[in-house]
Amino acid sequence: MSALIWKEAPAQALLQDAALSDAWDALNKEHSDLPFLSSLVVLPALKVFGQGGERLLMAHDAGRCVAMLLLRDIGKLRWQTFQPSQLPLGAWVAAAGQSVQEIASSLLHQWPMKLSLSVSITQVDPLFAPRAEDTADNRHDDYIDTAWVDIEGSFDDYWAARGKNLRQNMRKQRNKLEAESVSMQMRVLRDAAAMPGAIARYGALEAQGWKAQEGTAIHPDNDQGRFYTELLQGLAARGEASVYEYLFGEQTVAVNLCVQRGGTLTILKTTYDESIKVYSPTFLLNQDMMQALFAEQQIKRLEYYGSLMEWHTRWTDNRRTLYHLTTFRNGVVKRLAESLSARNASS
Repeated sequence: MSALIWKEAPAQALLQDAALSDAWDALNKEHSDLPFLSSLVVLPALKVFGQGGERLLMAHDAGRCVAMLLLRDIGKLRWQTFQPSQLPLGAWVAAAGQSVQEIASSLLHQWPMKLSLSVSITQVDPLFAPRAEDTADNRHDDYIDTAWVDIEGSFDDYWAARGKNLRQNMRKQRNKLEAESVSMQMRVLRDAAAMPGAIARYGALEAQGWKAQEGTAIHPDNDQGRFYTELLQGLAARGEASVYEYLFGEQTVAVNLCVQRGGTLTILKTTYDESIKVYSPTFLLNQDMMQALFAEQQIKRLEYYGSLMEWHTRWTDNRRTLYHLTTFRNGVVKRLAESLSARNASS
């Protein structure tokens, strides 16, 4: 690979220059083609959750832009990718064939980061950027295990392969609800105009639960609500967003906020009515959702992109580990950083 030539600008340039956002989307399509890394999502995230000092880094090879990253200064001469909790992966895109390790190394040594000690590319998916071995000046750290479901074959075969306890519990819950004359239905919303209402109902459920206690619940009038409304509306206009909603009668009891592209559906957020968790509303929604996906055969892969929980293992055996990549200026800096980290951990 020839030496990359780097240019930099305030991250706001990505908001203001359509040519730059188009270049970002073209690289995303080459690299992972994930809807939540498209400019329709990254730009609202930058507007709502950015701190104002983020920088846009652009790598060129033979005059062509081959990588773009949003970075923020995390202090002590260290930088990392823009990583609000609402984005499952770090905010960077690259041309096909570009190694994330080589991008990070080139960035650290050529960008006006000449005095910087390290750069971290956060929450990297090995599905799109395979994890390499550590070297004298870089380190790969586990982030989380995440799960996915391959939508292939029939739902009956998939369901038969699930654990006996899950199958019995779902049957028991449905029988109990039917005995109580509670009607159950799942509806799927895909129109952009339906997204604000869906976010309002999602927020109403979160407002009743533990996230409201911690101040992290979505509400149509808070930053989280505005971000997810803009995200879903923008992607829905392209046929790339859907909300799976479960109802008992006319009452919404569980919601999955999803984005999709290229045969992959990603659940970004999920919530349920905690006052009736005894009925397992999220599991009822998941079962109907799976059955619909297998029947439609439009989606080939369901991604969770969240920390692997025990309940995920009831729906799939698939898992992989997302990781962080940190590249240091040299081996001496790496050893010093690791020594300081070990000392802090033991104190």
